[in-house]
Amino acid sequence: MAQQRKHYDAVFKEKAVELSYARGNVREVAAELGISPDLIYRWRSEAKTYGSGSFPGKGRPKMTTQEAELAALRKKLKDAEMERDILKKAITIFSSSDRKGSRS
Repeated sequence: MAQQRKHYDAVFKEKAVELSYARGNVREVAAELGISPDLIYRWRSEAKTYGSGSFPGKGRPKMTTQEAELAALRKKLKDAEMERDILKKAITIFSSSDRKGSRS
């Protein structure tokens, strides 16, 4: 039977990384936690690269703070463009109905 894949939450990963830096010996920390040293090395690498956004979980992409800010700004821009387009259409609808009503 296939072995189930273990999932670790962000708090566990952060604490494991902190402990590995505090102790200096990754293999000992990994043995105490019951995980592979390679896993801690990968988590350390992710924490170094992505900082506070390194363990988002649930399939969300890892982002640096700048990337997250950029994504939020892009979303705001997209919403503003959509609102602008709706207002343009409303103006054309109302202006065409005003022209029809003034001919009578």
